[in-house]
Order: sequence, then C-alpha cells, then structure tokens
Amino acid sequence: MAKGKCIMLQGTSSNVGKSVLCTALCRIFKEDGYLVTPFKAQNMALNSYVTIDGGEIGRAQGAQAEAAGVEATVEMNPILIKPKQDMEAQIIVMGRPYKDMSAKEYRADYLPKAVGLVKECIDSLKEKFDVMVIEGAGSPAEINLKDRDIVNMKAAELADSPVLLVADIDRGGVFASLIGTLELLEPEERDRVKGFIINKFRGDIDLLKPGLDFLEQKTGKPVLGVIPYLHQHGIDQEDSVSLEERLQDKGDCNLEIAVIQLPRISNFTDVNALLEAPDIKVRYVKKGEKIGNPDAVLIPGTKNSIMDLVYLKEEGYFTEIKELAQKGKWIVGICGGYQMLGKWLHDPHGIEAGIGSVEGLGLLDIETTFLPEKSTHQVQARVCSGGGMWKKIEGLPIKGYEIHMGTTELGPGAQPLININSRSGKEVSIFDGTAAAGGKIFGTHLHGLFDNSKFLFNWINSMREEKNLEPLREKDFEVCKREEAYSKAAANVKKHLDMDRLYEIMGLKE
Repeated sequence: MAKGKCIMLQGTSSNVGKSVLCTALCRIFKEDGYLVTPFKAQNMALNSYVTIDGGEIGRAQGAQAEAAGVEATVEMNPILIKPKQDMEAQIIVMGRPYKDMSAKEYRADYLPKAVGLVKECIDSLKEKFDVMVIEGAGSPAEINLKDRDIVNMKAAELADSPVLLVADIDRGGVFASLIGTLELLEPEERDRVKGFIINKFRGDIDLLKPGLDFLEQKTGKPVLGVIPYLHQHGIDQEDSVSLEERLQDKGDCNLEIAVIQLPRISNFTDVNALLEAPDIKVRYVKKGEKIGNPDAVLIPGTKNSIMDLVYLKEEGYFTEIKELAQKGKWIVGICGGYQMLGKWLHDPHGIEAGIGSVEGLGLLDIETTFLPEKSTHQVQARVCSGGGMWKKIEGLPIKGYEIHMGTTELGPGAQPLININSRSGKEVSIFDGTAAAGGKIFGTHLHGLFDNSKFLFNWINSMREEKNLEPLREKDFEVCKREEAYSKAAANVKKHLDMDRLYEIMGLKE
C-alpha cells in the first residue's frame, strides 16, 4: 500500500467545521483499512490534549488520532499557541513549553525557524502512515499573514497535498466566501485547490443546486459535498467559539449548573459530559450576566488563573460565588478554577500576569504558587478523602489528565481529595484536590473528571437527593461515547461526500 497520501482541509474562515470534518475523514479512512494520521502544523487553542508521554497538543488533533485509532503524538501538532493575555501567548513546541511571546515577536523571531520543524514532522508522519489528513487554520487568504504562513498553503506545499476548501453555509455568504478566497490566492495555490465542501447545511438541496452549478462554472472546480448540519456531534473541538453550539434546549430540567465563561477559558470539554447528562441544564455565564441561583457553579480551567481571578472580581462574580457558597450551593473548580477557590495565588516569577500575589475566593484551604515548570500528564487516580458524597465513593478509580503551571499546597485544615497513582504511564503516589463544606465545595487539577461516569452519577444524584428528586440510574451516565460520535460523524460525511472523487484526487484510486 502506498505511503503518505494526503488531503488537506482549509477553510474560508475559522469555525467552518474543519476539525469535525477532519475527524470524520480520519475515521472513514480507518474504516476503509488505511493507517491514518492527523496533522496540523500550528494551532492557536486553549483546548488541549495530553499525549501518553505528557506532550501537549491541540485537542482537535487528539480527537482525530482517536478517530483514526492511533496514539496521538506531538508530531501531529508540532506548534501550539495558548493565549495568556491579549498580547502574549505561551508557545508550545513539540509538546513542551518553549517561550512566552508576543504576536509580533513570534512572527518575527520564531516563524522563520518553524518551517524546518513542520517539514520534519510531515516527512516523518508520511513515512509511518498510509494517509495524512491535514487541517488548516483560519483562512489561507489572510494576506497580511501569508508571507510567513506555515499552517495553510505552506503546509500543503511541504506535504505536496491537494486541498479542499470548506465553507460554512449556516453563516450565509457561502458563495462569496469561496470565490473570494480563491481570488486572493496565488495561481499555484488556486491550482492546489481541487474542490469545495459546503458544511453545516440545513434545508432543501434542490434550492441550493443553482448556486452549486454557478460556483462550479465560475471556478471550474467541483463541489465534492454538501454536509448537513450535525447537531450535538460530541466531538471535541479546539475553539471556544463553539461553546454556544454545544448547548441544547432540553426544556425544563430539575438541575441547573452555571459555568463561568472565563475570558481565557481552556479545556472547556470538561463540560461536555454535563451537557449530555439527563435532566440538567448547563448555562454559560457570560460577561455582564448574573450567575443567578443555580444548583452548582463550575469555575473551569483557564490559561491565566490570576487574570481570570481579577476578571471575577471586576465583574462581581467573586462576591456572587462566595454568597452562593454561604447558601450551601455546590461550588466546583477544575484546574485554574480549583486554584481560584483557594486563599492565595502567588506569582513570584511573573509567569501569569506580573502583578504578584492575588487573594483567592478563600473557599478551600489551599495556596498556589506559579513556577516555570508545567505539568502535563495522563493520569489514573483514586478518590481518597472528603466529606458527604465523597465518603460514598472513597476508593473509586478515576482517570483524566493534568495541564497546569505551578504547585498547590494544602493548608492544615485541608485533606487531599484524590491520590494519583499513575502519571504518563509511571507509578506514583501524588495527592491532589480538596473539598470543604461537607464535600459541596471541591476542586482538583484533574481535567476529564466528569467523563468518569460513576463519579458523575454519584455527584448528580447527590444534588438530586438534596431536592428530594428520584435518583437517576447509572446506565443513564454512559458519558464516554466518543467512539459512537466518531462513527456517526463519519457516516454523515461519507453519505454526502463524493468519496470516489476524493480518493481519485488523493491518488488512492487506481
């Protein structure tokens, strides 16, 4: 079987659905018997994935590797950009923190050196795999950025890959965006574009056909598929712009969880299991909105705990959360949110914001000190302590992953919540997290906590018990349905994409 055949999906803008389409293609090629790898040269995302050896890559590439049935590696996303402040980001290179840089510094000083690294990763993956599914970023027609592009047409050139241009029809202006993007490309770049995919379609295809005919006549390039809008696809994505798309109207629910939509929210996929759980309404609290009176408040992960803690104070959420805690509501913190629940956050090296120590919510007896080292691990652990609900599940095995800076120390009044017994495949014994107020205020650095169905089952039924509601059954909490989601997306794409034409374009068809 020939090695290293490629296809690349580029978009007319961000959030046109490239990540989900690439995930579906990874699964389709796997089902067709090929050894498949995803690839994205450069990601700007706060939603990340930890490889088995502790490397950090974009979460979309992690999901695509899962769909392909292969282990995710740092080669699949050699450069990850994680914004920390408006003008500064942490640059992750080959899974490890490289440097905090401004956009100007990154573009001037690092990008010229990055081409060689991208080429090495592409060549290495093409040697190991039959098919490479490459994802672009934003639009290839960003004329102010094209001279140092490494993620769109430059990546296609380095991989010698044909390109399909993807547009989101749900936003409107689909024909203008496709034709306009082509017009802004150089002739050799236009030649590399072999066709179009129109994504997120809802409506009558017969009404769209005149537009499709015009597009093909105008450009001389085929429309390979019109992909229906896939509601609640359940596939992890990298952009927080997709948060609202994940919400669904479940009608009246007995429980409500308010998630604070932090400006620098990261690894928001922690919430996915809650979205899928029955009889729960999840509401993102955006700037200017009140938290209200939910059953639980979740403070999620963030790329900058100190700056987002300042945001909580400036917007009045700091006081609201403390008042809700006094009323006996559940208050939960994951990673950066966990750190904010403590007494103090110390930043002696200016890693987070350069404003020194900041007082936390004081709901947990912990203090966090930010250090240059970053912890990135897949972990296995067991619940070891805590009051209330936690006593019922003591010893429960859970798994997840860590992505955090600094260390969090427990005060004399705190007991660890979980004991990590495996980090990146190595046996360890490390305590993490703590709880207070009879277990109703709790936090941990562990992302993916709610993906553990037995934990989620017990937590939600504890909330239901407080309200004298009937407990739910454990089988209602089979929340890790990613395999099903990958197969569903693949079937949807395969049905509406001209796969014979795609195989021909890629050189996979005799």
